[in-house]
Amino acid sequence: MDERHTIIPLLLVAAIAVLTLLCAGCTAQRPPLEDQASTASAGPVRALLIATTTSLDDTGLWDAIEDFYEKKYGVDLRITSQGTGKALELGKSGDVDLEVVHSPSQEKAFLDEGWGVNHRCFAYNYFLIVGPETDPAGIRGLTPEEGFARLMALGKNGTAGVQFVSRGDNSGTHGTEKTIWKNAKYNYTRDVQGSGAWYLEAGKGMGDTLVMASEKGAYTLTDEGTYLAFKGQLALTPIISEGTSLLNRYSVMAINPTKHPNANIAEANRFIDWILSEEGREIVGSYGTEKYGKPLFTSIPADACSAAPFNCVCSGNVTTGASG
Repeated sequence: MDERHTIIPLLLVAAIAVLTLLCAGCTAQRPPLEDQASTASAGPVRALLIATTTSLDDTGLWDAIEDFYEKKYGVDLRITSQGTGKALELGKSGDVDLEVVHSPSQEKAFLDEGWGVNHRCFAYNYFLIVGPETDPAGIRGLTPEEGFARLMALGKNGTAGVQFVSRGDNSGTHGTEKTIWKNAKYNYTRDVQGSGAWYLEAGKGMGDTLVMASEKGAYTLTDEGTYLAFKGQLALTPIISEGTSLLNRYSVMAINPTKHPNANIAEANRFIDWILSEEGREIVGSYGTEKYGKPLFTSIPADACSAAPFNCVCSGNVTTGASG
């Protein structure tokens, strides 16, 4: 065979292999923590393993925090984004040092069982019920609970254009959805799940769920920050944006070293102190303004967090190097 005919196919195969690797790098989510640990061996000595909700990652906030924090404080942040339920499971198994989540009921259970310490809330935004601009269910202007009840009634009747896509992944957003169903007097597992083709469970993060709802012309529940970050690629608009059940509070806490002695409590506490500092509040509370015309998150004022609607602790440094 002509030598050129042998070399050219080999070069093509090599080029395809390189392009495949590059493409995988472009589309992949953050790598698993074990892979990050192996690749970080030549980097900073101090490391902090963080489990965080997908909404904070999908909006790009974690990229901004990571860039700033690693450069200024020399700490290697190894971050995995999951729904709140899965993120808390990583804490229970001792695979992370710090949790950054947004489900007050799940956080309380986690703390009551002794898995977390130094719980602090630091930011909030609001959930939205988004859907097609034409609002085929006619829920615009209703409360979240009234809107869900109407979606259920019309969806079960097979009304054209009435579908709802749920996260369905035990995330903080999924937890808020279940709370709204409960407030609307529905039993979630008995009345909602499996109630018909109108109700779909994505089992995915917030960004992917929004894209799925948009493609189907369906309604969904989303945090405002992720909606704004994905707005340009969605055929969805906010339909219901007011109601006390739509408050979305974000919290941070360290893994209890008495449960997991290897947890890096010192770096976890330093990060908690930082995100509550003036510098941390400025980065979180201003993120997104330049790109979206408004911040995606609001830092919770230190003098307002202990009262309704937040009912949490967001001030006072934790004791670095100790639990409590």
